[in-house]
Amino acid sequence: MEKKVNKPAKLKIKKGDLVKVIAGDSKGTQGKIVEVIIAKNRAIVEGANMVSKHTKPNAANPNGGIIKQEAAIHISNLALVDPKTGSTTRVGRKLNADGKLVRVSKKSGEEIK
Repeated sequence: MEKKVNKPAKLKIKKGDLVKVIAGDSKGTQGKIVEVIIAKNRAIVEGANMVSKHTKPNAANPNGGIIKQEAAIHISNLALVDPKTGSTTRVGRKLNADGKLVRVSKKSGEEIK
């Protein structure tokens, strides 16, 4: 019997987007997306979902210790910030004048760069 593999969903956010965390411990935090992990439907947001990582001494960090760093957040807990109004919005897709499919804000109708 063949194992069924789920195909990752089409994500509406990408690296460099300004997003707001809408659920979880970091709720209300705004930040840029540093990395998107498509296979797990997760993203790493600058300054949000900070965790403490214990590190052993190594060449880069001779003392070792505890380092604060961002952990991945599920994309369902993120909302894109509208470039025009500054509030959160949903994302739609439209054909622009060049016939190219672009992301647009549902609130303002503004194209998302």
